[in-house]
Amino acid sequence: MTMSEFQPWWFADALAQENATSRPSLNDTITADVCIVGGGYTGLWTAIQLKQKQPELKVVLIEKGLCGSGASGRNGGCVLTLAPKFLTLKRLFGEAEAIKIVQASEAAVYAIRDFCDQYQIEAQLRIDGALYTSTNNAQSGAMDTVVDALSRARCNSWNPLAPSEVQKMAGSKRHLEGHFSPIAGSVHPALLVRGLVRAAESLGVIIYENTPMRRLHYGQPASVITQNGKVSAGQVVLAMNAWMASQFRQFARSIAIVSSDMIITEPCPELLDELGLQHGAAVCDSRIFVHYYRTTCDGRLMLGKGGNTFAFGGKMRAEFDQPSRYAPQLKQSLREFFPRLASVPIASSWNGASDRSVTGLPFFGLLDNQPNICYGFGYSGNGVSTCYLGGQILSSMVLKEKDGWGQCGLVSGPLPARANPLVGQYAGTQRDSPQRSLRRPRKKTERDRLLFGTICSGSGESG
Repeated sequence: MTMSEFQPWWFADALAQENATSRPSLNDTITADVCIVGGGYTGLWTAIQLKQKQPELKVVLIEKGLCGSGASGRNGGCVLTLAPKFLTLKRLFGEAEAIKIVQASEAAVYAIRDFCDQYQIEAQLRIDGALYTSTNNAQSGAMDTVVDALSRARCNSWNPLAPSEVQKMAGSKRHLEGHFSPIAGSVHPALLVRGLVRAAESLGVIIYENTPMRRLHYGQPASVITQNGKVSAGQVVLAMNAWMASQFRQFARSIAIVSSDMIITEPCPELLDELGLQHGAAVCDSRIFVHYYRTTCDGRLMLGKGGNTFAFGGKMRAEFDQPSRYAPQLKQSLREFFPRLASVPIASSWNGASDRSVTGLPFFGLLDNQPNICYGFGYSGNGVSTCYLGGQILSSMVLKEKDGWGQCGLVSGPLPARANPLVGQYAGTQRDSPQRSLRRPRKKTERDRLLFGTICSGSGESG
């Protein structure tokens, strides 16, 4: 079994429970109907849905490390939907398509639950909802406009709570107001992705780990060249997410790679019970780069924050695979949210790369207009459940379904780089300094929400 020296807490925990032998690397020349590059949520859901639709397909999946060792095995495990992105969806694709995508992202939450039940994946999935809050006056009213729009479109699952209810559910008096949706929750992200690996194999997907793609040759069939082998495939799916821009330079200005930094406590179930945190709901504030937290089934609390470190031009920084250097700031945030947890030891900290798109939405397309090579990425920290929809889209694209998800508005490729507010506003700017957070908070405008959405590594994507 080959892996990086450092493992984020979730992934290390999943591997310890698994006690599995490593899957082989590819050391031969083989053929396939479909070759999927990337063994995270996106690649695995695509493989699974292809085999469910057409069991006779020979589907080969290659992963550069261990399946799930990227964002899928290290995100915060917040199972969220695209409903808070409704205004952006409506602006880009029209109201009818926006409703369709929002409802599909909500259906994905229950589809993941049902799949886990069917394939006996013990992923600690708890559909206990999501609470989006404001923790200062600058964040006040952050959800009002989108909730009003969802209500007018008759697809709203979010309801405002009284401040006392918000503080009771969130377990902290830092929260001033909030909206709750029952269609969300939390999961052990690495147990989920490793469970998907086993389910995919049970359906007949052939998986090679420790097999990075070195080159991709266009043609029919296309050729995926690895270090010691080659896959000739009629269709290729690129499910590499934050790593897409480093492999394909045409995407270098389509995303910014943004860190999401996390800490997790040692078990403290009695204290969490006293705080009212017996549930598995995901809690997020309304910063552009949010604080988010959730509990675990064994009584830990995980807290994270997106947006501490930026990388541009498709560069994957080494610190994205290390303990978080922002752990002291995260510990301080934990103490501010939960003074009673101040003495609870921190079990681990880690970091992960999120592929932040222009719109805050994932996008899909054909690589260089090649009819047999498709891709999808840009989940922007909301990939845990949205990757299920990604699998629906990519499997539909592979099968050329005329009325399927391959025709949805998200299959539009990236917006032009000149429209990228992250590149335009932050390129050449040092975003690493924690001192930037000491500036007086600015009231978040509707333009901010349309351009940025929120980054909550429910992600992280996760793909």
